Amino acid sequence: MSILKMPDPSRAVVINTTPLIALGVATGGLDVLRVLYSRVVVTYEVQQEILAGGRYAPGVAAFLTSEWLERVTEPQTIPVYLQNTLDRGEASVIQAALAQGIARVCIDEKVGRRIARLNGLNLTGSIGILAKAKQAGYTLDIEQVLLRLHNHGIWLGNDVKQFLYENQ
Repeated sequence: MSILKMPDPSRAVVINTTPLIALGVATGGLDVLRVLYSRVVVTYEVQQEILAGGRYAPGVAAFLTSEWLERVTEPQTIPVYLQNTLDRGEASVIQAALAQGIARVCIDEKVGRRIARLNGLNLTGSIGILAKAKQAGYTLDIEQVLLRLHNHGIWLGNDVKQFLYENQ
């Protein structure tokens, strides 16, 4: 008799568009997410946003080749207060986390992070994931990560760079 093991809900995350792009650009793929999470949920709305730039847009190749991502195939029903506050991707991430009982979301944008906190969700961002993965033994060259992000127009403040250096 085999026992079906349910994924650990504390190791699940619903991820937004910007972190998917940033992580894909920074590391050349999204495997860094597999190191930290048993489930990585990508809402329908986030998928639409990431693919809107076309097949050759930054981060798209990493997204398309990461078949292990849990892709939601139907749009979220998003409450009006989220629709009026956030873009569809961020709103769908927060709503999906709440609907599925997933405690953690990955959002980089300031307003989205604030609304997620107000909804009782735990937060991480692309830089937090990189720092945590590095601490967990994932091989990352921080200088190369920062250079790749910079070369793709993803600018980080000095405080964020310092955080990444301090948490390696």
